Amino acid sequence: MQIVEFTADTLRFSDALPAKAPANGFVWVFVDRDEFAAHQPLLQQAAQQLGGSPLLDLHCQDLSNAVHPSNYDFTSIYDLIIFRRLATQAETRAEAEHEAAVEAYHGQGGQPRIKPRGGLPAFNRISSRAVGFVVFDRLLISVHPRGCYTAKSFIERSLTDAKLSVDAASARNRIPSGPADLVLRMINAMVDSYLDVRKELTTQLEHWQAELLKPNSRFINWGSLMGARSQLHVLEDLCDEQHDAIQEWLDSLREQPMSSFAANDQLAQSRRDQLVARARDVVEHIQRVVHHARRLEQSAETVVQIHFSAQSNRTNSIMRTLTALTAIFLPLNLITGFFGMNFEHLPLIHTRNGFWWIFGFMVVLVIVVGTVFWRKQYLARTAR
Repeated sequence: MQIVEFTADTLRFSDALPAKAPANGFVWVFVDRDEFAAHQPLLQQAAQQLGGSPLLDLHCQDLSNAVHPSNYDFTSIYDLIIFRRLATQAETRAEAEHEAAVEAYHGQGGQPRIKPRGGLPAFNRISSRAVGFVVFDRLLISVHPRGCYTAKSFIERSLTDAKLSVDAASARNRIPSGPADLVLRMINAMVDSYLDVRKELTTQLEHWQAELLKPNSRFINWGSLMGARSQLHVLEDLCDEQHDAIQEWLDSLREQPMSSFAANDQLAQSRRDQLVARARDVVEHIQRVVHHARRLEQSAETVVQIHFSAQSNRTNSIMRTLTALTAIFLPLNLITGFFGMNFEHLPLIHTRNGFWWIFGFMVVLVIVVGTVFWRKQYLARTAR
């Protein structure tokens, strides 16, 4: 568990929970989800001492739930925001190796053998982790997955910004003004990771599209493609949940009284406007991810339809050619079948040049029928 005290122009780490929040500042307590149960009494003490209200048991269960969807809830004292961030490549790789090892262990008589997860790597990254925030007026409690990059990267960036600030005004712009501002900054960083992964998804899906649209395509990764479409559905549903949660919180921020932001009305209005603008920016980023996921899904469906249409056209072209060839040789089969009947008296069978007359007629018939079919483009080659 880490305790960070923010003031107007700096921040510092603390080994113990302070008796009260710093003047013109707030306290941030963040803990790994694996250690949440062990530190829950101390977190309840912090909520009661610095926030003015203990955490509800139901909200404690939500914070400890690793698979909880994005959600917003509130009491008269604090807000609860659950936001699912995108898993890192290391987390995705570790999860895939664990799943493969477990599957191999149960499927091969207790002999574990790690297999890489199939499909495209970028679509395997569409896996999320729940991060919980409890927002008081002067206290923020956040629960993260173990080794969460969000909290660590924000602390490192805040320390760097504080060191680079040469005056108090610059420091105030870099340091969060309150718990809600800090939460929005971290959520914005989480949403940016979704925006970054869009390029990987687009690049890898375009690779599949190129394979599908090749004239002699022998595409066999249908299972992976269907898995990618399912992952895009997951991404869309995930972003919809995030959008609803942040939108509800945004509405709550707009309805909060001025006294919860600052004692000075002008300063309170400025901080509220800043929070609302940042929240709207987060909502807009989430909407961009949703729209991009839908475009990728529609693009994948369109390419699949084009692929099967092209395959159908190739099949029709082949069947047309085979039908034309069958129509050419059908009269020849009729002629040979006629003269192959076991009768004593048939025309031309006793003449010396009968075979050549029939053979010449068959050649002329093939040329005439073939020419007619060629003019009607029954035998024309389909452009590819």
